[in-house]
Amino acid sequence: MASTQDFTAMMKDMMGAFPVDTSSMEEAFKTTADLNEKLSVIALDAAEKSADLTSKWAKDTITKLTEMAKAKDEPADYAKAVTDFASATAEVAAENMAAFAEIAKKVQMDTVELMMSAGKDVAEEATSAMKKATADMTEAAKKATAQ
Repeated sequence: MASTQDFTAMMKDMMGAFPVDTSSMEEAFKTTADLNEKLSVIALDAAEKSADLTSKWAKDTITKLTEMAKAKDEPADYAKAVTDFASATAEVAAENMAAFAEIAKKVQMDTVELMMSAGKDVAEEATSAMKKATADMTEAAKKATAQ
């Protein structure tokens, strides 16, 4: 009578001959987590600077509106107050837009620098992992053929 072959032992032997090294996956996870942390720092720093700038701009505008809203003695003073407000607002708007552009420029430069660095690190890690995997597979193949 024919018996069924036990594939469990054969699969165990085969998987044991070609071990899987999970350290490269763990390292990739750590690298990705570090990259995400650094990108988050860049984004949060830019958000904080933008919020500070927006808050300052709003406070300055409210101060100028307060001056404009004060009662005047002459009707011509109202026209002058509106003109002064519009002029000051336009000037401050240009300055603040330039400040926002500087924040965006810094974010862009920091991000590009970080990505270039990360790309270099990933390439080095991938090369190292591939060399190790090739060596492990070669060794495992030699052991498997020697038995």
